[in-house]
Amino acid sequence: MRFIMILSFFSLFINILGNSVMAKSTRTIEKENLLYMTLKDGVVEIELRPDLAPKHVKRIKELVREKFYDGLTFHRVIAGFMAQGGDPDGNGTGGSGRNIPAEFSKEPHVRGTMSMARAQDPNSADSQFFIVFAKTPHLDEQYTVWGKVINGMKYVSKIKRGDPRQNGLVNEPDKIISMRIASDVD
Repeated sequence: MRFIMILSFFSLFINILGNSVMAKSTRTIEKENLLYMTLKDGVVEIELRPDLAPKHVKRIKELVREKFYDGLTFHRVIAGFMAQGGDPDGNGTGGSGRNIPAEFSKEPHVRGTMSMARAQDPNSADSQFFIVFAKTPHLDEQYTVWGKVINGMKYVSKIKRGDPRQNGLVNEPDKIISMRIASDVD
């Protein structure tokens, strides 16, 4: 009898675990929260995270729908760290003209994390963002995470790197060909 109880418990545990794994693997992302970023090597799919940063996601969507990011460069790219883009001036000093208040969270900066660039003032994020190449815990809770690359990180990895002696400044940088929200194109 004891063996049957243990076997039943084990079977129940496996069933619960299996259902949990199935639920995660079949999770769908609303098309309104899926961003397509076209680079020279392919399309990068980005899951937007309004649960973490609703104001930032709202602003990113506005800029994407205005086609603000189309043709902008990745002006600062540091190997093993990140690729930064979203500056209409192409040198790290420009923006859209509208700052977004910080929405820091406990979400870690890991490979593929999309986060907002900012000046020293935590509330100075505007249009510039960066994509993290590797785990970077020193950024956690210091920068607003607004999304994550879910497909196409191999294309992000091909973005031209900058000069490490010039803080990653890129000579003849790669561009964002286009950014679109899936609900607008699918």
